[in-house]
Formats: sequence, C-alpha cells, structure tokens
Amino acid sequence: MSQVSAGFSPQPGGAYQQDIVIRHPRERKSKCSLQPLVGRPDLRFETARPGFLFDATGYVQLHLDAPVLSSADAGLPLLLLDSTWRLLPRLEACVTGSPVLRSLPDSLVTAYPRVSKTSDDPARGLASVEALYVARRLQGRTTSGLLDQYYWKDDFLAQFD
Repeated sequence: MSQVSAGFSPQPGGAYQQDIVIRHPRERKSKCSLQPLVGRPDLRFETARPGFLFDATGYVQLHLDAPVLSSADAGLPLLLLDSTWRLLPRLEACVTGSPVLRSLPDSLVTAYPRVSKTSDDPARGLASVEALYVARRLQGRTTSGLLDQYYWKDDFLAQFD
C-alpha cells in the first residue's frame, strides 16, 4: 500500500501548507471544476489509485454531516475529495488518521448543472471548486483566482451579494 503522509505541520510565519485534492481515478478531468487549478502552488492533486492511503491528520476534511467550518479552522489546510457522490465512499476509505471534519453552510446552492442518471446528488452538494472557494473564504484565506475560469462563477457568487 502506498501511504502518503502529509499531516499538518505549521509553517514559519503562519504560512499554509498546500491544500490537498484527492481525486477518484474515474473522475473525468474534462468535467472537473478543479482542473483549471492544476499547477497552482497552493494546491496539490493526488489520484487515489488502488492501495493509495492519505494521512489526513491536521487537515480539515469537508463532510456533509459535520460542524460548519469557521475562522477558528483557519490554521489548517483543506482536504478535498473529488469524485462523483456515488464514488465518494471509495475515496473516503483512502483517508486515514484524524482529520477535522467540517461542513459548509446549508444555505449555499451550487451553480453547476448536475445531472446524474445513476444516483441522486445531495441537495447541499457543491461543485468542488465552489466548495474550495467557500471553505477558504470561511477560513479567512485568499480566494484569489479560484473561480477565474469557472463558467458558472457569476451565478455562484450572486448568492453572496
């Protein structure tokens, strides 16, 4: 088994470690809202191939059934699991350690036109790039450039006016 150990360790001067995105191998990059962000120095992308494990101790992992993320979580990097909702349990099985589970506010609505023929998506679910944007905003971190190439940016941001 391949264990990626990337637990949080504070950086000098309060700088953040990279946020981590773990993708399911069957996630279609052509439909992935995070794909335009590949190569940014503040994000690291991993693919959860068979045997992949990630020690998420010290990371904030977004989860629907958890307390809402706040500025109190500002010192921790984010862990995003990027897959369809149907395949999400397989990605969650790759996460080891003790991540801090947090959710996003119930009032948020995705602008991404979701259509699944095989399963129902949760009403509270957001596109991955939307979730990353909101999580960083709630932590009081920069969101600069995250939505620049997101086609539904204006529709999504309208709910914050």
